[in-house]
Amino acid sequence: MTDPYKILGVSPNASDEEIKLAYRELAKKYHPDNYSNNPLNDLANDKMTEINAAFDEIMNQRRSGSGYGYGSSSSQGSGYSSNSNYRQVRTYIQSGNVTQADEILSNISEGYRDAEWYFLKGSIAYSRGWLNDAYTYFSRACTMDPNNREYSAALNQMNAQRGGYMNGNPSQHYNTSSGNPGCSGCDVCQGLICADCCCECMGGDLISCC
Repeated sequence: MTDPYKILGVSPNASDEEIKLAYRELAKKYHPDNYSNNPLNDLANDKMTEINAAFDEIMNQRRSGSGYGYGSSSSQGSGYSSNSNYRQVRTYIQSGNVTQADEILSNISEGYRDAEWYFLKGSIAYSRGWLNDAYTYFSRACTMDPNNREYSAALNQMNAQRGGYMNGNPSQHYNTSSGNPGCSGCDVCQGLICADCCCECMGGDLISCC
């Protein structure tokens, strides 16, 4: 889908009032009544349909609290990230296709990376055994949305695991993307905790290690 903000000719940072004003101006310009008995009537109808869809998309996303940062695996950064993007990422994580999941997240512009983006990025890092990175991402998600139980549960589990490993063997460290050696128990618990972290998207219950 084309970036709805581009269709309305406004910035993603525009206020709701600015969005509505831009919509009204375009609707006035392309309203089919202005093109009755005109060869451009069909084009005006198509444009009006596009304008209506863009306005509805933006307002629905804002009401649901989703940020914009338009992009997909084939885009280069700007555009929006919707709930459907995150659902797809969660599905990929659950199926073990973390490369594809990471690709979707990486194509979301930095300015539009919300708490869920960091949570999912942490889940991907965990599944790869990069536990320091996972901890950092989960912490960021909780800082951005401290009341989200899913994010808190993931961070609590990481804290419990982190404390357990360091108490049991202070010489061991988490795996990171830079290749530091990891703990021997990661292979055993990795799948369980990653599944716990993303369980809500599959309709399951949260498991907290508080």
